[in-house]
Parts: sequence; C-alpha cells; structure tokens
Amino acid sequence: MSRISRRQFVQTSMAAAAGSVALSGTKSSGKVLGSNETVKVAVAGINGRGKSHYGAYAGMSNVRVSHLIDPDTRIHESRAKDVEKRQKHRPATVQDFRRVLDDKSVHAVSIATTNHWHSPMTIFAIQAGKDVYVEKPLSHNVYEGRVVVELARKHKAIVQHGTQQRSSGGRAAEIAAVNSGKYGKLLVSKGYCCKRRGSIGKKAHATPPSGLDFDLWTGPAPKQPYHGNLVHYNWHWFWDFGNGDIGNQGVHEIDVMRWAIPGATLPTRVVSLGGRLGYEDQGETANTQMAVYEFGDVLGVFEVRGLIHGNPKYKASQRKVANEYYTTEGMIAGGKFYPKGGGDAQRVTGGTPDKVGGGGPFGNFINCVRSRKTEDLNAESIHGHYSSALCHLGNISYRMGEQATWGDLPDTFGDNAVVRDTFEKLEANLGEFNMPKKGFKYTLGRALNFNPRTERFVGQHAAEANRLISRDYRKPFDIPANVVASAG
Repeated sequence: MSRISRRQFVQTSMAAAAGSVALSGTKSSGKVLGSNETVKVAVAGINGRGKSHYGAYAGMSNVRVSHLIDPDTRIHESRAKDVEKRQKHRPATVQDFRRVLDDKSVHAVSIATTNHWHSPMTIFAIQAGKDVYVEKPLSHNVYEGRVVVELARKHKAIVQHGTQQRSSGGRAAEIAAVNSGKYGKLLVSKGYCCKRRGSIGKKAHATPPSGLDFDLWTGPAPKQPYHGNLVHYNWHWFWDFGNGDIGNQGVHEIDVMRWAIPGATLPTRVVSLGGRLGYEDQGETANTQMAVYEFGDVLGVFEVRGLIHGNPKYKASQRKVANEYYTTEGMIAGGKFYPKGGGDAQRVTGGTPDKVGGGGPFGNFINCVRSRKTEDLNAESIHGHYSSALCHLGNISYRMGEQATWGDLPDTFGDNAVVRDTFEKLEANLGEFNMPKKGFKYTLGRALNFNPRTERFVGQHAAEANRLISRDYRKPFDIPANVVASAG
C-alpha cells in the first residue's frame, strides 16, 4: 500500500472525528537504535493483557510507554497513573489508535486488543512505519494473518507474536529432545486447553456506556447492538470478535504442538467436533472441542474442555494446559519420557534446541527493534500466522458441521489410539456434568482437505470452507485491496 493509499484510509475513517490529524507518515527507516536511545512504545488495549504489556516495557531501561490506547476512556486515567508510577513519566491517553499512526516519535505499537483487531491494527501500524508486538492469536482469520506476514517482510518490520513459550529455553530443549530420535519417531503431537469456562448468561441489548466508543471497538466486525457480554472479556466467545478457547489460551499449546512436528506449517486435512455443552447462554463458540490435523505421517491433536468442576474428586475434568508427544517408543510429557510397557520415567535430553533470545518475549522484541534483526525474534510473525491459522482451520471444520447424536467415535476421525482416548476424555468429562454417555446432541464438523502451499481448502466442501478463510470487513475499518497487493 502506497503512502497515498494509507492517507486515504486515515482521511476516510477519521472524517467524522473532531480535530485535525497529521497524515504524512513514513515507512520504517531501518535505523539501528543504540542501547542508550529510548524506544517509545504505544500500548493498544489496556484492560486485561495490556497491563502486562505496559508493565513489562515500563520496567525496562531506555524504554518508554509513550501512549496508552483504548476505545474505553473510562480506564484511561487509572492506567495512566499506573504507568506513571512505574516509569516516572505519564503516557498520553488516546481513544482512537489511528491518531498515533503518524506520530514519528513512536517506534512500536504493542497490541493487546480484541482478536478481531489484531491483524488490521498490525497492518496499519506496519504501514505507518512502526514495529509491532501483537498478542495471540496473530489473526482473526487465515487471510489477514498471511497479509501481516508478507507486509512485515516487505517493509522489514519487526513483528513479534505473543506466544510466549517460544521465549522459553526449557520448552525449546524439550522440543529438541522430541525431535532427536532418542525416544522414537514422533507419531502424535497433542495439546490441551482445559480451563474452567462457566456460563456467561444472557445480557440484553443496551446503550453503550458513556466513554466507550463502541463503533470503534466493533471496528471491522459487522455493526451490531451493544450488550454487556462483549466488553471487556466475554467477546472471546462470539465469532465476530473472538475464536473460542482454541484461539484464546489454546493457541499457545497449538503453537507448541506444531513446533514439535518437524517442518510443519499447515495441515493437509482437518476435522473437529464439539459444542457449547452443559449450559445454555449467549456465547457462540465451543466450550468442548476436539480437532485433529494431518501433517504427513504425524497427527496434531487438540483437546478443549471448559467444563471444569471445582471439586477435586472429578479427576478427568481437572484443569490441564499442557502438551504431550507420542512416539513409537512411548510418551513425552512434562519434560519426561514414559516408555511403552511401563518402566521408570526419565528426564528427556538430547537434540539441538532452537536459539532463544533473552529478555523474555517483550525484552526480545525490544532488542530486535534496536538491532533490526528479524531472525533474532523468538516468535516471528510466520509462527504466529501458522499457529493461529490452525485454530481457525479447526473452527472452520466445526462451524461447517451438522448436529449429530453422541455415540461412538465418528469414522472421519480414524482409529488412532490418541484420538480415541481424547474422545473418551471428552465423554467422561461431559458425564461428570450429568450428560448421558450416549444420545445427546453435539456438532460433528466437516472433514476438510487443505493445501498448505496455497492456504486454501480443496476438494469436497472447499467453496463453502474457503468463504470462512476471510471475512466481510466493515468500512472504514477494512483492509484495502491495495494493501494486499503491496504485500504480495
């Protein structure tokens, strides 16, 4: 996208706003910043995860949180005071992120907004010459994630994705051991997202609170009435804004699942099942889900269980956020190898771990902003794209599904032992919430074939599935076609 087209975007979308906006803009100069030069960061989204963002930057030497951005002005004052206390400098507070785009003093934007704003905000920040730290998932859909990757590469922007386990030396060592061959050939890489997700009830349409620009908050999503289950957290469970728990907590473990499969990008086949089970509320996404991905001769399996009892006697439904790796010789979990047929568990070793830059995810990002070395990023945007896309592909299969009656494992899932065990765990979990072992209704997703190179579905049901690769963006918050063309 040329400077003119970005200017047109800002002019169009800010036409109704009061005051004037600088529209010149510059691309990244590529300047290497010295260790004594102050990196100025604008943090967008300051209600939840954004507090961790500004807290990390405010504690770094020669880094300043220059702006706090959020469409809800009700939280501006408290967050600004918090930052000022931490860094002895009060940041500016801004309701509309577009007012920061042309501030040449801002080096980077750190994004902790709703999922549906992650890629659009990243795209326009890159166009404005900013580097970006963007929370997981990188994208709300597959299409926009690819645009981010290509645009970042074209403009040599530093873009770090918020999958923090990529910054863990211990996790890198575990992955190296899995890939070493010392414990057999990898057959199944599995991730879990089993966290308590209770009913959110139902809230009526209402007038947005004073101080919240709900139209801006809604942004590229379809225009719709406000209700209290959207702002500030439960938007995760609505398709227009979030991606369910598989794309919330789950993307962290899906990233590790994919990391363990040598050379894995996107799968050739995906199938999912589940439902919003155990209660009826306003939410739309699944609270119970299983997704299976084919990567050649290795399977990726993901398990989501949101029905978690507080009572410890229900062992099958206990919280579990983890990864496991099943090989020809046994299983690796928690850094230990459990051989087939029993025997003592042993701490895993071996292999050559991926390089992990120091400073944690935020420190590594700032170091790369200074050096301009994208290769030193722990979670460069391509990793964010692939791992986020896996969440989206599982959800596409699920959303295209049909109502079915719970019984035996459906034939479309094959007969892999780990897959069958996952299905049985879901069944046991649901039984603990007074759902009969057989006979209740759930959603059986479509089995879909996928081309990892073109990032499009192929074969039966492809036309319908490919419509969910992207979305209809609401103007003026859409991604103009010339942005996409310039990224290609």
